[in-house]
Amino acid sequence: MELKNRLEELKEILNIQTKENRIALIKQLMNAPDFWTDEKNSSLLTKELKNIEKEIKQFNDVYELAMAGSDEELELFRPEIEKLEIYALLSGKYDQNNAIITFFAGAGGVDAQDWTEMLLRMYLRWAEQNDAKATIIDQSFGTEAGIKSATVEIEMPYAYGKLRGESGVHRLVRLSPFNAKSLRQTSFALVQVMPEIENDTEINIDAKDLRIDVYHSGGSGGQSVNTTDSAVRITHLPTNIVVSCQNERSQLQNKESAMKVLRSRLAQLMLEQHKEKIEEIRGNYSSPEWGNQIRSYVLHPYKMVKDHRTDFESSDPDSILAGDLNGFIEAELRALR
Repeated sequence: MELKNRLEELKEILNIQTKENRIALIKQLMNAPDFWTDEKNSSLLTKELKNIEKEIKQFNDVYELAMAGSDEELELFRPEIEKLEIYALLSGKYDQNNAIITFFAGAGGVDAQDWTEMLLRMYLRWAEQNDAKATIIDQSFGTEAGIKSATVEIEMPYAYGKLRGESGVHRLVRLSPFNAKSLRQTSFALVQVMPEIENDTEINIDAKDLRIDVYHSGGSGGQSVNTTDSAVRITHLPTNIVVSCQNERSQLQNKESAMKVLRSRLAQLMLEQHKEKIEEIRGNYSSPEWGNQIRSYVLHPYKMVKDHRTDFESSDPDSILAGDLNGFIEAELRALR
């Protein structure tokens, strides 16, 4: 009975009826003769429809089978019900959106740049394991090893809601592979998770507030893109936010990707400062500082990964660095709830 009650509560929390009504409305709009003339809007609605249908099917498959069974049989569905309850924790303004993750090497020199690349690889593997599409938008390589910074787009339903708790400083303790004496080294990297804002009317950016620079694509793989000044760097003057993209084949594509990242950065900043308009955050942007790590990854003298906010931990850092992050993600979601 307890699990049946939880399912009924979930049906209300997840707004299943409202979402079914939304599906009917989108299908009605799709039948209009001029629906496909607005390519951008039709694409957004098609993607929304696909995501809502997937979520409702996942709920209904469990709901129908569970409600038809006895209390003893219902126990078999407990793991599936607990998975569905994660969706109940994803009710933020942008939680359903795709996510854009940026990585920055912090204190620790070459070790920090190598650590930043390890984090990038960890999230790419997490995306692969969770049927998400990951695209590297921009990457700045270190002089000896690793990366100085990178930007990645994660496409999946609720990507931002699931990953937003990963924002913060990540700390690594290990024997340095870049030190001749193999001394223990502590390195830091900053991870920022932002919601992807596809609708440019949602975050309205004034063109006069932008400085746009173009430059030659460089770094590992950059020269294979093309040999023209196709890379784009955009500075948002009121907040001094700088974004760049060089991984696309044309200057226009790089500009569109950079603008997408800029909208996401501004949306995240407004969420953090509880502002409603870009004008309200003018001059209030400051660079993130190191030292307030959210999670530590210790590879020596013992092995452990510990989240300092939830106290969730694992004694298997190898699996965590290979993308097995869902335990940490769910613990953070429940803590935020």
